[in-house]
Amino acid sequence: MSVQRLPSSYKIFHGQRSSASFSPLSTHSLFLFRNEARVTHASLFPSIRIRRECRKIAKKGLLVQATSESSFGLGKWLPASDVSISDVLWPSAGAFLAMAMLGRLDQFVASKGVSFTIAPLGAVCAVLFATPTSPAARKSNMFVAQIACAAFGVLAFSLFGPGWLARGASLAASIGFMIATGTTHPPAASLPLLFIDGAKLHKLHFWYALFPGAVGCLLLCLIQEVVIYSKNNFKF
Repeated sequence: MSVQRLPSSYKIFHGQRSSASFSPLSTHSLFLFRNEARVTHASLFPSIRIRRECRKIAKKGLLVQATSESSFGLGKWLPASDVSISDVLWPSAGAFLAMAMLGRLDQFVASKGVSFTIAPLGAVCAVLFATPTSPAARKSNMFVAQIACAAFGVLAFSLFGPGWLARGASLAASIGFMIATGTTHPPAASLPLLFIDGAKLHKLHFWYALFPGAVGCLLLCLIQEVVIYSKNNFKF
């Protein structure tokens, strides 16, 4: 294994993953493997210089991982290339547009004491716009989980009333259902709790399985298509 000295105690190791060893806590090291590069640093957060070195290696097509040797044992994956303005701008703009449109819809249902701008839909925005290729962003996962988890909340409230038992039972049923059916969509797990603790939503009964969660997701899916199209065609 060859070693190339760099300033400020940097070391470049060219070798296999199995033959590379971590440096002492007082040094910083970049480990180059066949298909990835690993940065080990002693502090909880990597320094700017380490990030700069990571990006130089990442531009060569290597996947870069930064890990901490601190007692926290925290690690962070760095992107294979610098994040572009488009990667930040369009998802953020999509989130703003989503809340603006949901807020507009709120004006039509305000008289009934319900709202489209619920916290779970904010989490859905993060999933759809920031991680559109993740399993949680699949449309089938999203709608099945949204409907089922909301229904579990209504059912648990009907059986146990408000309180910890209804919260625990509905959340357990929701997580179990998503795992068993392979439709994991984390934002949906908050829908049962929202119903049980939200007195204004009790009047919806089992209509809560569709509104506002599933109906709101329809709008968010349309906005997601706009975000993806904009990222692919209007790059900065």
